[in-house]
Amino acid sequence: MASGLGVALLSTAVFGLSGSFAKALLETGWSTGAAVTMRLTGAALILAIPALLALRGRWHQLRDNWLTIVLFGLIGVAACQLFYFNAVARLSVGVALLLEYLAPVLIVLWLWAASRKRPRVLTLGGTLLSLAGLVLVLDLTGAVKVDPVGVLWGIAAAVCLAMYFFITARENDTLPPIVLASGGLMVGAAVMWLAAATGLLPMAFSTADTRLGPWVTPWWVPLAGLVILATVLAYVSGIMAARALGSKVASFVSLTEVLFAVVWAWLLLGELPGAIQLLGGVLIVGGVILVRLDELRAPASRAGAYAGGSGQAAAAPRAPSPLEHANDVEPVP
Repeated sequence: MASGLGVALLSTAVFGLSGSFAKALLETGWSTGAAVTMRLTGAALILAIPALLALRGRWHQLRDNWLTIVLFGLIGVAACQLFYFNAVARLSVGVALLLEYLAPVLIVLWLWAASRKRPRVLTLGGTLLSLAGLVLVLDLTGAVKVDPVGVLWGIAAAVCLAMYFFITARENDTLPPIVLASGGLMVGAAVMWLAAATGLLPMAFSTADTRLGPWVTPWWVPLAGLVILATVLAYVSGIMAARALGSKVASFVSLTEVLFAVVWAWLLLGELPGAIQLLGGVLIVGGVILVRLDELRAPASRAGAYAGGSGQAAAAPRAPSPLEHANDVEPVP
C-alpha cells in the first residue's frame, strides 16, 4: 500500500507538469494544436513498444475493443487535452485544471436530469459544494479578471472527461491498460495530424527559447518534459498505481494533481491563483471527494438492502454508474 501510494503521488505530480510545460511553449508562439499533437505523437511512439509486448499472441484484443480505443483516443485524449491546453492559454494552469475537475459534478447533474431522480444526500451536497467552489474560482466580482473564453474551454474539457467516464463505465478486463493508453494516444495523434493536414487545426511551432522558473531553456526541454514526464511516465506510473491500490483508491489520490499543478505553475511560471480562487479550488475538490465517497458507499448499502432474509425475493442487480468504476487509464491532462 505504501509503495503504491508513492507511485500514485508520482503519477499525479508529473501529470500536474503538463500545463506548465505546455504554457511555456504557448508563450513562445506554439499553437495549442501543435503542442497537443507533438505530445501525443511522441508519447504514442514511446509507449508503442511496451504495448506491442503486451499484445503478443493476443492480437484479437484490438479487434474486440477497437471502439473503446477509438473513443478513448478521440474524446479522452485528443479533445480533452486540446480543450484543456486552450484553457491554459487563457487562464492560469490551476484554474483551467479545476474547471476540468468538474466532470464528476457534470455526470451527477446529467444523471439527475435524465432519470428525474434526486441524488443521495452526500452526492447532492458534494455537487452543491463544487458549484459553490466554481463561483469562487471564477471570482466574478474580484480584481482578477477571468477570460470567459478560457472558462468555456475548461468546461468543454470537463464535458469530454465526463463523456469518457460514460464510455468506459463498464469494467473491461480483456484489454491491458498500457494497450488502451498507447492505442488512445495513437488515435489522438492521428486525428490531430489529419485535422492539421486539412487546415481545420492551425499548427504553429517556434524554436525560440522558453522560460521555466529562473531558467531559460531551449524549446525542446519543455517539449521533452511534456512527452516523457507528463505523458509517458505519468500514464505508466498511473497504471502501476491503479494495480497496486485498486482503481478507486488511485482515483482518489489523483485529486492531488490539482495541488501539484498549482505548485508547479507557481515555481515554473510564477502563476498563483488568488486566495479566493484557492478557496474555491478547495471546495471543488472537496465536493468531488464527497461524490466519490457516496459512490463507494452505494454498493455496500445496496448489498445490505438486497440481502433479505427468508421469504424475500432477490433484487435484480443494477448496472454500475459511470463513477462506480474508476478506470485504470484516465484522460488526465
